Amino acid sequence: MSTPPKSGAPTPTPDMKREMLERGANEQTSERRLFIQLQCFGNCSDPKPLVGALERSQIEAALYADLNDPRGVAVLALSEDPAFFATRLRELLSAEPFAGLPRKPELAMLGRTYSSGFEPDLEDWLLRRPRRTILNPAWPWAIWYPLRRVGGFARLAPQEQRAILSEHGMLGRAYGDADLAHDIRLACHGLDTNDNDFVIGPRPASALPPDPGHAPDHADLAVHRAPRPLLRGPRPLAKRQPLALQHGLRSTSCRSGCQLSTRPSATEAR
Repeated sequence: MSTPPKSGAPTPTPDMKREMLERGANEQTSERRLFIQLQCFGNCSDPKPLVGALERSQIEAALYADLNDPRGVAVLALSEDPAFFATRLRELLSAEPFAGLPRKPELAMLGRTYSSGFEPDLEDWLLRRPRRTILNPAWPWAIWYPLRRVGGFARLAPQEQRAILSEHGMLGRAYGDADLAHDIRLACHGLDTNDNDFVIGPRPASALPPDPGHAPDHADLAVHRAPRPLLRGPRPLAKRQPLALQHGLRSTSCRSGCQLSTRPSATEAR
Protein backbone atom coordinates (compact mmCIF):
# COMPACT_ATOMS: atom_id res chain seq x y z
CA MET A 1 0.00 0.00 0.00
CA SER A 2 1.52 3.31 -1.02
CA THR A 3 1.98 6.11 1.49
CA PRO A 4 0.22 9.34 0.54
CA PRO A 5 2.48 12.39 0.26
CA LYS A 6 2.79 14.54 3.35
CA SER A 7 0.54 17.55 3.52
CA GLY A 8 2.08 20.51 1.75
CA ALA A 9 4.70 18.40 -0.10
CA PRO A 10 4.18 18.86 -3.87
CA THR A 11 4.01 15.74 -6.00
CA PRO A 12 6.45 15.91 -8.95
CA THR A 13 4.57 16.48 -12.18
CA PRO A 14 5.67 15.59 -15.74
CA ASP A 15 6.30 19.29 -16.36
CA MET A 16 8.56 19.52 -13.30
CA LYS A 17 10.51 16.47 -14.45
CA ARG A 18 10.92 17.93 -17.94
CA GLU A 19 12.32 21.12 -16.42
CA MET A 20 15.10 19.05 -14.85
CA LEU A 21 16.29 17.70 -18.22
CA GLU A 22 19.36 18.95 -20.05
CA ARG A 23 18.49 20.04 -23.59
CA GLY A 24 20.46 20.10 -26.84
CA ALA A 25 19.85 20.83 -30.50
CA ASN A 26 17.11 19.02 -32.44
CA GLU A 27 14.98 18.43 -29.31
CA GLN A 28 17.58 16.21 -27.60
CA THR A 29 17.10 15.71 -23.87
CA SER A 30 19.08 13.87 -21.20
CA GLU A 31 18.79 13.19 -17.48
CA ARG A 32 22.50 12.41 -17.23
CA ARG A 33 25.21 14.78 -15.99
CA LEU A 34 28.84 14.43 -14.95
CA PHE A 35 29.84 15.78 -11.53
CA ILE A 36 33.48 16.83 -11.05
CA GLN A 37 35.22 17.72 -7.79
CA LEU A 38 38.72 18.99 -6.97
CA GLN A 39 40.20 18.24 -3.53
CA CYS A 40 43.64 19.60 -2.56
CA PHE A 41 46.11 18.43 0.10
CA GLY A 42 49.46 19.47 1.53
CA ASN A 43 52.55 17.93 3.13
CA CYS A 44 52.88 15.04 0.64
CA SER A 45 56.55 14.06 0.29
CA ASP A 46 55.91 11.12 -2.06
CA PRO A 47 52.91 10.88 -4.42
CA LYS A 48 53.53 7.23 -5.39
CA PRO A 49 51.34 5.76 -2.58
CA LEU A 50 48.52 8.09 -3.68
CA VAL A 51 48.84 6.86 -7.26
CA GLY A 52 48.63 3.26 -6.03
CA ALA A 53 45.54 3.99 -3.93
CA LEU A 54 43.77 5.60 -6.87
CA GLU A 55 44.70 2.74 -9.19
CA ARG A 56 43.34 0.17 -6.75
CA SER A 57 40.13 2.11 -6.21
CA GLN A 58 39.31 2.11 -9.96
CA ILE A 59 37.51 5.43 -9.61
CA GLU A 60 37.62 8.03 -12.37
CA ALA A 61 40.19 10.53 -11.16
CA ALA A 62 43.35 12.47 -11.87
CA LEU A 63 46.16 13.09 -9.39
CA TYR A 64 48.11 16.34 -9.49
CA ALA A 65 51.09 17.94 -7.75
CA ASP A 66 50.97 21.57 -6.64
CA LEU A 67 53.66 23.55 -8.47
CA ASN A 68 53.44 26.36 -5.91
CA ASP A 69 53.77 23.93 -3.00
CA PRO A 70 56.52 21.29 -3.25
CA ARG A 71 54.42 19.02 -1.01
CA GLY A 72 51.01 19.90 -2.42
CA VAL A 73 48.82 17.44 -4.32
CA ALA A 74 45.23 17.34 -5.56
CA VAL A 75 42.67 14.78 -6.70
CA LEU A 76 40.16 15.57 -9.45
CA ALA A 77 37.32 13.01 -9.32
CA LEU A 78 34.47 12.41 -11.79
CA SER A 79 31.14 10.59 -11.45
CA GLU A 80 27.60 10.72 -12.80
CA ASP A 81 26.32 9.86 -9.31
CA PRO A 82 26.59 12.78 -6.85
CA ALA A 83 26.35 10.29 -3.96
CA PHE A 84 29.76 8.97 -5.05
CA PHE A 85 31.45 12.02 -3.50
CA ALA A 86 29.89 11.35 -0.09
CA THR A 87 30.53 7.57 -0.22
CA ARG A 88 33.31 5.98 -2.29
CA LEU A 89 35.41 9.12 -2.69
CA ARG A 90 34.90 10.11 0.93
CA GLU A 91 36.01 6.64 2.06
CA LEU A 92 39.07 6.77 -0.20
CA LEU A 93 40.18 10.21 0.93
CA SER A 94 39.48 9.39 4.61
CA ALA A 95 41.83 6.38 4.52
CA GLU A 96 45.58 6.18 4.18
CA PRO A 97 47.57 7.46 2.42
CA PHE A 98 45.26 10.49 2.01
CA ALA A 99 44.11 10.53 5.66
CA GLY A 100 47.49 11.73 6.88
CA LEU A 101 47.59 14.73 4.56
CA PRO A 102 46.19 18.11 5.67
CA ARG A 103 43.36 19.25 3.39
CA LYS A 104 43.12 22.65 1.73
CA PRO A 105 39.33 23.18 1.81
CA GLU A 106 39.65 26.70 0.41
CA LEU A 107 40.72 25.13 -2.90
CA ALA A 108 37.88 22.60 -3.14
CA MET A 109 35.54 22.96 -6.12
CA LEU A 110 32.48 20.94 -7.16
CA GLY A 111 30.30 21.36 -10.24
CA ARG A 112 28.26 19.49 -12.83
CA THR A 113 28.13 19.57 -16.60
CA TYR A 114 25.23 21.44 -18.19
CA SER A 115 23.91 22.30 -21.64
CA SER A 116 22.97 25.57 -23.32
CA GLY A 117 20.40 24.05 -25.70
CA PHE A 118 22.49 24.20 -28.89
CA GLU A 119 24.72 21.11 -28.50
CA PRO A 120 24.56 18.85 -31.62
CA ASP A 121 25.54 15.77 -29.56
CA LEU A 122 24.12 16.35 -26.09
CA GLU A 123 25.45 13.28 -24.27
CA ASP A 124 28.90 13.73 -25.76
CA TRP A 125 28.92 17.30 -24.41
CA LEU A 126 27.66 16.27 -20.97
CA LEU A 127 29.58 13.03 -20.43
CA ARG A 128 32.28 12.13 -22.94
CA ARG A 129 33.85 15.46 -23.91
CA PRO A 130 34.74 16.43 -20.29
CA ARG A 131 36.46 13.07 -19.83
CA ARG A 132 38.42 13.48 -23.07
CA THR A 133 39.48 16.98 -22.07
CA ILE A 134 40.50 16.12 -18.51
CA LEU A 135 42.27 12.89 -19.32
CA ASN A 136 43.99 13.79 -22.60
CA PRO A 137 47.77 13.60 -22.05
CA ALA A 138 48.31 15.76 -25.14
CA TRP A 139 46.73 18.70 -23.24
CA PRO A 140 48.83 18.67 -20.08
CA TRP A 141 47.80 21.99 -18.51
CA ALA A 142 44.53 22.95 -16.83
CA ILE A 143 43.23 25.96 -14.89
CA TRP A 144 40.23 25.91 -12.55
CA TYR A 145 38.49 29.01 -11.28
CA PRO A 146 35.00 30.01 -10.09
CA LEU A 147 32.65 32.50 -11.73
CA ARG A 148 29.54 34.28 -10.54
CA ARG A 149 26.91 35.78 -12.81
CA VAL A 150 26.31 39.42 -11.91
CA GLY A 151 22.79 40.60 -11.20
CA GLY A 152 22.79 43.11 -14.05
CA PHE A 153 22.85 40.30 -16.60
CA ALA A 154 19.34 39.19 -15.61
CA ARG A 155 18.04 42.71 -16.29
CA LEU A 156 19.30 42.75 -19.87
CA ALA A 157 16.92 42.10 -22.74
CA PRO A 158 16.97 38.47 -23.97
CA GLN A 159 18.63 39.47 -27.26
CA GLU A 160 21.42 41.24 -25.36
CA GLN A 161 21.94 38.17 -23.18
CA ARG A 162 22.14 35.94 -26.25
CA ALA A 163 24.65 38.29 -27.90
CA ILE A 164 26.94 38.21 -24.85
CA LEU A 165 26.71 34.43 -24.48
CA SER A 166 27.33 33.99 -28.20
CA GLU A 167 30.43 36.18 -27.98
CA HIS A 168 31.79 34.11 -25.12
CA GLY A 169 31.02 30.91 -27.00
CA MET A 170 32.75 32.14 -30.16
CA LEU A 171 35.82 33.11 -28.14
CA GLY A 172 35.99 29.64 -26.56
CA ARG A 173 35.55 27.93 -29.91
CA ALA A 174 38.31 30.09 -31.44
CA TYR A 175 40.80 28.93 -28.80
CA GLY A 176 39.68 25.33 -29.30
CA ASP A 177 39.86 25.46 -33.10
CA ALA A 178 43.41 26.81 -32.82
CA ASP A 179 44.23 24.05 -30.29
CA LEU A 180 45.32 26.71 -27.81
CA ALA A 181 42.86 25.81 -25.05
CA HIS A 182 39.93 23.45 -24.46
CA ASP A 183 37.56 24.21 -21.60
CA ILE A 184 35.23 22.41 -19.24
CA ARG A 185 32.28 24.41 -17.94
CA LEU A 186 30.48 23.29 -14.81
CA ALA A 187 27.46 24.69 -12.98
CA CYS A 188 27.82 24.96 -9.22
CA HIS A 189 24.60 26.77 -8.22
CA GLY A 190 24.00 26.01 -4.55
CA LEU A 191 27.13 23.81 -4.36
CA ASP A 192 29.78 26.46 -3.78
CA THR A 193 30.79 27.84 -0.37
CA ASN A 194 31.12 31.35 -1.80
CA ASP A 195 27.85 31.15 -3.75
CA ASN A 196 29.52 31.08 -7.15
CA ASP A 197 27.52 29.97 -10.18
CA PHE A 198 30.12 28.23 -12.36
CA VAL A 199 33.43 26.38 -12.24
CA ILE A 200 35.56 26.77 -15.37
CA GLY A 201 38.44 24.46 -16.29
CA PRO A 202 40.35 25.62 -19.38
CA ARG A 203 42.97 23.16 -20.66
CA PRO A 204 45.60 25.37 -22.34
CA ALA A 205 48.17 23.87 -24.68
CA SER A 206 51.08 25.39 -22.73
CA ALA A 207 52.00 26.46 -19.22
CA LEU A 208 51.14 30.05 -20.19
CA PRO A 209 47.37 29.83 -20.71
CA PRO A 210 45.16 32.57 -22.16
CA ASP A 211 44.06 35.02 -19.48
CA PRO A 212 40.53 33.97 -18.43
CA GLY A 213 39.96 37.37 -16.88
CA HIS A 214 38.84 39.02 -20.10
CA ALA A 215 35.40 37.37 -19.98
CA PRO A 216 34.06 39.28 -16.96
CA ASP A 217 34.69 42.57 -18.72
CA HIS A 218 31.29 41.83 -20.24
CA ALA A 219 28.01 42.26 -18.42
CA ASP A 220 27.34 38.71 -17.27
CA LEU A 221 30.25 37.22 -15.32
CA ALA A 222 32.66 38.16 -12.56
CA VAL A 223 35.89 36.18 -12.08
CA HIS A 224 37.07 35.45 -8.56
CA ARG A 225 40.74 35.90 -9.32
CA ALA A 226 42.44 34.81 -6.12
CA PRO A 227 42.16 30.99 -5.94
CA ARG A 228 43.09 29.47 -9.30
CA PRO A 229 44.80 26.08 -9.84
CA LEU A 230 47.13 25.16 -12.68
CA LEU A 231 47.28 21.38 -13.18
CA ARG A 232 49.33 19.39 -15.64
CA GLY A 233 48.85 16.31 -17.83
CA PRO A 234 47.14 13.24 -16.31
CA ARG A 235 47.55 9.87 -17.99
CA PRO A 236 45.38 6.74 -17.63
CA LEU A 237 45.96 4.94 -14.33
CA ALA A 238 43.68 1.95 -14.83
CA LYS A 239 43.88 -0.47 -17.75
CA ARG A 240 40.28 -1.60 -17.28
CA GLN A 241 39.02 1.94 -17.78
CA PRO A 242 41.23 3.56 -20.42
CA LEU A 243 39.82 7.06 -19.83
CA ALA A 244 39.00 6.60 -16.16
CA LEU A 245 42.09 7.44 -14.13
CA GLN A 246 44.98 9.67 -14.93
CA HIS A 247 48.18 10.94 -13.46
CA GLY A 248 51.47 12.15 -14.83
CA LEU A 249 53.63 15.17 -14.35
CA ARG A 250 50.92 17.72 -14.79
CA SER A 251 50.28 21.24 -13.63
CA THR A 252 47.06 23.21 -13.05
CA SER A 253 46.06 26.32 -11.21
CA CYS A 254 43.60 25.94 -8.32
CA ARG A 255 41.12 28.41 -6.92
CA SER A 256 43.71 29.71 -4.50
CA GLY A 257 46.32 30.09 -7.19
CA CYS A 258 47.99 26.76 -6.53
CA GLN A 259 49.59 24.85 -9.38
CA LEU A 260 49.49 21.11 -9.52
CA SER A 261 51.31 18.32 -11.30
CA THR A 262 51.77 14.54 -11.04
CA ARG A 263 54.25 11.86 -11.94
CA PRO A 264 53.68 8.61 -13.88
CA SER A 265 53.74 5.39 -11.87
CA ALA A 266 56.28 2.64 -12.52
CA THR A 267 53.56 0.64 -14.27
CA GLU A 268 52.73 3.56 -16.53
CA ALA A 269 56.36 4.27 -17.27
CA ARG A 270 56.64 0.81 -18.77
